[in-house]
Amino acid sequence: MDTGASVNEHARNDGTAGGGAAGTTSVGLDLSQWKYLSREAREPQMHAILTVEADGTQSGGGAGPMLAQVLAVDCSSSMAYPQEKLRAAHQAAVAALRLLPDGTPFAVVRGTQSADLVYPTTATMARADARHRARAERAVLNLVAGGGTCIGSWLDLSRRLLIDADAPIGHVLLLTDGKNQHDELMPLSEVLDACAGRFVCDAWGIGDGWDGRELLRITSRLHGTASSVREEASLPEEYARLTRRLLAKSIPELVIAVTPTAGARVRSLKQVFPTEVELDPVGTDGDGTLRFVTRAWGDEIRRYQLSLSADPTGMPPGEDLQLAVVALDVPGGQGVEVTPPLPCVVHWTDDVALSGRSDIQVEHFERHQRLGEAVAAATDAHRGGRRDAARHHLGRAVQLAHAIGAEQALDRLERLVEVLDAEAGRVRLRPGVAAVDFEHLITASSHSTYGPDADSTDDVFLGDPVAATVRCPSCQERTPATARFCPLCGHDLRERA
Repeated sequence: MDTGASVNEHARNDGTAGGGAAGTTSVGLDLSQWKYLSREAREPQMHAILTVEADGTQSGGGAGPMLAQVLAVDCSSSMAYPQEKLRAAHQAAVAALRLLPDGTPFAVVRGTQSADLVYPTTATMARADARHRARAERAVLNLVAGGGTCIGSWLDLSRRLLIDADAPIGHVLLLTDGKNQHDELMPLSEVLDACAGRFVCDAWGIGDGWDGRELLRITSRLHGTASSVREEASLPEEYARLTRRLLAKSIPELVIAVTPTAGARVRSLKQVFPTEVELDPVGTDGDGTLRFVTRAWGDEIRRYQLSLSADPTGMPPGEDLQLAVVALDVPGGQGVEVTPPLPCVVHWTDDVALSGRSDIQVEHFERHQRLGEAVAAATDAHRGGRRDAARHHLGRAVQLAHAIGAEQALDRLERLVEVLDAEAGRVRLRPGVAAVDFEHLITASSHSTYGPDADSTDDVFLGDPVAATVRCPSCQERTPATARFCPLCGHDLRERA
């Protein structure tokens, strides 16, 4: 029996992303999986982590501007108090405007229970230059607060503006301090359906009245990131940092195509790093290929979890069989080097020691998802006045963050709780914890970490950092197959040998 097959089967194409010729743009693909599945499993599923890396994008831009930018600024009544909120919104929008290169299409939208175009004053986006930037800055600094909140109307006007923008990457930078209280005027769900695939939206929360889940709903659908600021004064620098990052992107979209073989089916593909984004297939080719579009790439790495259903009926055991083929495509991307397709394989086995394991990268991101679920459950409990339940769920979140080595997540959790025992998940709520603290935690928790650390040398990860995982006989959680102790419950795993 081939027990030496690494978790990673680590199908890989070397010499691509990160290794292309100087001056060229390249996109590379890597696939990590544990190939062994039980023939007796009730509903066999194969999970794999796809790593996509773009490199050299700053040399791949066209002659014209790549970015078209809409700044949607919340000007509802609540933005007037404290006054630092609206002042920060002014300064942040100005910071973004000043960074736009000449020729960049842009517009500024004032958001209340409706959406108003404050610059330019016509329905066509302006082209950045010294004159337009100065006029737009004056318009921004004259924005006043007053009215309600209907985020759907802000996004709908942005969509209409971006339709005719002469730039391949459309982007909306949205700021709000409140909940979507006038949704009936223009339902957000319908607007998101109309906007999906049209542009990328990054959304920011400011103050203490916004809804983290609402921002995540928007950004997950529109391939962006939900973030927030605790201190109003930090918003301008955050806007400047984001704008610089946007201006470095030159690949408008990249397609991940998954072609299942006979007897297999694609269940889902979702982005799990650096943020969580749900992906829906945009079309099916004649061979059953599902195409998933990802948007606005610069020099960066993103990771996706692929889930496939498999059927062992009539399949020979003890052989590596192709379950699906994963390929990359850059529509209209002449001059972009793309690596060849990679297979996702399955090896049907009756050996429970093999089929009982899992890929450590898959398990890492599934734990991160459970971390997000624990944070969401804690938020719901706190909203309902159930402090003990909130503490319990936050303890679970601490336990998971500790197990996957998510130090930033632990730091954020420690704003809400005093950690008594991270491994056991024992925590105490800090006095004065407010509802908005949970909203900050929700948005931050959507920013996943990459792991496991390939350079880890602690007692948990021994040997190959991409080795498989097995279930702890005590707590039933997945733990690295080479671990001496379960990182969640501390159970001594040396006995299983």
